[in-house]
Amino acid sequence: MRRHVGIFLSIIAVLSSATMVFIGPAVADPSAAEIAPPLPVFVPMPSNFTPQFPHPFDQTRGSVTAADINAEREMCQWYNAQYDTLMTQIERFNANLIKDNGDYAVSDNQQTADAVVANIDQTEAFLAPRAQALTQSQDFAGDQYFPLYQGRSFYILWQLLSEVSAGIHGHQPAWFVGPAYQRAMRWGSEINRSHVCR
Repeated sequence: MRRHVGIFLSIIAVLSSATMVFIGPAVADPSAAEIAPPLPVFVPMPSNFTPQFPHPFDQTRGSVTAADINAEREMCQWYNAQYDTLMTQIERFNANLIKDNGDYAVSDNQQTADAVVANIDQTEAFLAPRAQALTQSQDFAGDQYFPLYQGRSFYILWQLLSEVSAGIHGHQPAWFVGPAYQRAMRWGSEINRSHVCR
């Protein structure tokens, strides 16, 4: 009997050790500084950017102004430098918010929200005058279009980031902010796939 008790206790000790090894120490949620460190203020630089005019934009080339080209050049520089980082920050914040059932008061959610919104608002402040400077025209049917290739994509991306910011400012749940975020990802992907910023 003593032998069985000794074996039983040995097995329990081994299993306890294995449990500690497999589970490991508890890992805390990432902090606001880890999820959304402040983005540097973006300052565009002179470059040899040349807009693209694939069909049918070759037909609207005459409506493209120097202000359009400069706006897209600067937005492309921002896109290449900060777009991916900003979208990752929003995604990580949303994931934490979902994990905490949309409660901004849990963990570092409010601090993270403040950090993410500060980065989005800084981005909006950069994009707004450039997106609004893009020429918008009307076709024969009265539909609005942008003569500059991917001008529409940048304009919509700016609008959607504004919606994401407003949702987070209003403490909306992730499912409310999520559609604007997903659509912003779609238009950002459109810019990437077009190679307009390369």
